[in-house]
Amino acid sequence: MNAGASQGGASTAELRARYGERYRWLLLLAVLVGVVASVLPSTSVNVAIPAISAYFHIGPAQAQWITSGFMVASTIAMLVTPWLLHRFGYRRTYVAALVLLTIGAVVGGLAQHYTLILASRVAEGIAAGIIQPIPAVIMMSAFKPHEQGRAGGLFGMGVVLAPALAPALGGVLTDWLGWRSTFFMVVPFALVSIWLGFKLVPHSSPGGAEAGAQKTPLDWLGLTLGGAGTVCLLNGLAQLHSPSKLAAAGLLLASTVLLVAFVLWQQRLLRQGQKPLMDLRLFECHPFVMGCIVSLIYGAAMYGSTYLLPLFIQMGLGLSASYAGNLLIPAGLVLAFTFPIVGRMADKHPVHWLVGIGVALLALSFALNIWIGTTTPLWWLAVVIIIGRIGLGFILPSLNLGAMRPLDRSLLPQGSSTISFIRMLGGAAGVGLSGIMLQWRIAVHVADSNLSTQAAQLAAFHECFAMLTLLCLIALVASMQLRSPQALSSPTPS
Repeated sequence: MNAGASQGGASTAELRARYGERYRWLLLLAVLVGVVASVLPSTSVNVAIPAISAYFHIGPAQAQWITSGFMVASTIAMLVTPWLLHRFGYRRTYVAALVLLTIGAVVGGLAQHYTLILASRVAEGIAAGIIQPIPAVIMMSAFKPHEQGRAGGLFGMGVVLAPALAPALGGVLTDWLGWRSTFFMVVPFALVSIWLGFKLVPHSSPGGAEAGAQKTPLDWLGLTLGGAGTVCLLNGLAQLHSPSKLAAAGLLLASTVLLVAFVLWQQRLLRQGQKPLMDLRLFECHPFVMGCIVSLIYGAAMYGSTYLLPLFIQMGLGLSASYAGNLLIPAGLVLAFTFPIVGRMADKHPVHWLVGIGVALLALSFALNIWIGTTTPLWWLAVVIIIGRIGLGFILPSLNLGAMRPLDRSLLPQGSSTISFIRMLGGAAGVGLSGIMLQWRIAVHVADSNLSTQAAQLAAFHECFAMLTLLCLIALVASMQLRSPQALSSPTPS
């Protein structure tokens, strides 16, 4: 511990002595502001894409990389977070990622060429991918088991409010100050986070070890295989929207080969007693495996519904974009305030029941959407959306606890980054699958001469919601397996 302090950073013990019992809550505040800063770019810039496209004279195919570039970079970067934490410690990793986020935001805001916009989005995505798994590790380490739910709930409230309000704020800034302001809005949050990071985040590595005590080399081959496989998968899913399916099939096949090679390489490193990028011993823990399944489906349902709902309101129900925005804002606010309530419940009740309730509510929301039509009162549509968002509020604070509590403390960084990685993959797959399903079913129904265009679109949306309902029912079965209290030991790899 003292060694960490001698290197210019305070240890956890020294920070606790300095700030007393309130330190863990101050630390939670520090990482919350940082995660909010990393989440803002994921949604705030999206509303400015039409303005950016017009400024640089680019089409939809190029413009979609403003979003895709961020998501791909963020997903891959999550794999590197455990190594960075062990090699450089919490503070250096956290602050460096925030500095990269700030640089990306400034470059994007000043960019005069579209390539710089893409570079800035990749930089922001890398920073976000590094930052977002860190809070779960800190909360599992800094808080006692009976406090972890409350901490996760308060943390989740802030994290959810950011993407809920960012599009509205980004739209106002775009109209008043231009699209560049959507990049600059991240900077104040990032600067405050850097200051809080230097003040409150410990210098040490996970477990209290001195940062860099074990100079394990980064698994570059694993990162290359996992990164390339992820890129091929996300691009393959995107290509399924195109008329030609040959490129999509080739990319999906390549992703399968690369990801299988990644798993085999990780197994080999583990057998040799080396440090893999993803410790596959995580998957010896049954609750963690079930948590990953829920996280995959949760990501697919959350991102898929976020993609479908605005389109459903406009294309299926024939309402304006303003109606879509107004109907979604109350649900986002309800979701934010659900988090702290569920967090307190997670400290007193079995987490698998809370996750199960959340998944069931999400499934119910999707199922109710199947019966919503053009004559349905708007207040009922708002209620249905709110039910789904309450379900999401039950899932997120409880899921990480249920999946990660049984893990050995040495595996917490790996567990956090892995489950975040899987959730992002699920999100990308959910958007791709929802888009493909919608496009396919609209084409089928439009071919039916007995249906109008709007009726065909409405029927297609109903079938998409039925698909998401089925996925949630699968997740419901998996959520009931999060009940094991036994911890996974950390034996020497054979």
